[in-house]
Amino acid sequence: MEALLEQLQITVDDARLAGTLLAPATTVPGLLFVHGWGGSQEQDLERARAAAALGCICMTFDLRGHAAHRQYCETVTREDNLRDLLAAYDVLAGMRGVDRSSIGIVGSSYGGYLAAIVTSMRKVRWLALRAPALYKDEEWGKPKHALHADADLAAFRRRELRVQENRALKACAEFRGDVLIVESEHDTIVPHPVIANYVTAFAQAHSITSRVIKGADHGLSDAESLQAYSTLLAGWITEMVKGARAG
Repeated sequence: MEALLEQLQITVDDARLAGTLLAPATTVPGLLFVHGWGGSQEQDLERARAAAALGCICMTFDLRGHAAHRQYCETVTREDNLRDLLAAYDVLAGMRGVDRSSIGIVGSSYGGYLAAIVTSMRKVRWLALRAPALYKDEEWGKPKHALHADADLAAFRRRELRVQENRALKACAEFRGDVLIVESEHDTIVPHPVIANYVTAFAQAHSITSRVIKGADHGLSDAESLQAYSTLLAGWITEMVKGARAG
């Protein structure tokens, strides 16, 4: 448990003794989990529980177009979901006990793409991205569901991009916190060039950790891949939280 230190003096007779008061910290880190397209918060609950056990206040939520709002799947836009994420961030940051200077976001696929953009709009200390997607900046207001009809999307995701060419990459280039990027070895949806573009963009990050889950596909469809990701994420979060408390 993190402790707050305060120097004090103890008066006894004619002497003043130096003392240090240690008390439990009144705030703890906050972590926000963002699922991918077609997913739900259910996919993040176990990992959020593990992070909560480390002393973090964690939040999962469902983006519009998913779960109870699935009827909007074909009409929801990236702008809508970005606003969802910003609203969730603001709720977490406003919760009693959350240290606003120690908020992290864990995003998967489409959720990772949105999380990267949010770092340019809110204060984020830690950013964990699993198979973060990339989309063209054009047609921002077009329904997200329709973006995959673009015949050039697959080719776009195999290009080497400059940070100025993409909103998410530009946000990453300005990010100065700690980063974890997890790639799936056999990902056909978010291929390696996308990961390489993200890694290159984080030139000013305080630290960047990049890992590949061997044999895994995009959705981590087997139990071994799921466990490997959970272990990676838990280890990284532990390192970040302990480092913050030591500091």
